[in-house]
Amino acid sequence: MKRVLSMSSLLAVGVGASAAVWLSNKPNRIKAGTLLKDWKRKVLPTVYQKSEQLPIHKGGHPLPHDVEDNKMVDEGAMYSVQFYNEKLQ
Repeated sequence: MKRVLSMSSLLAVGVGASAAVWLSNKPNRIKAGTLLKDWKRKVLPTVYQKSEQLPIHKGGHPLPHDVEDNKMVDEGAMYSVQFYNEKLQ
């Protein structure tokens, strides 16, 4: 049985071989990498800007009348002190 390759499979093989030859050169790999990073920034801008958009409302400055938040901060501080004391002894 002979198998005949279709036009689309020949085209795919040709494109793959061309890409492999083109990417064998280091400057071309660098160009391709920067091009892909730029495309990612354009398509998925939220991934790169996520750190600037975090919803931090009370970061590090608890209100004195917020009892629950102060209790949580106090318990967290006591845990680290207790851990240090256990390691020391």
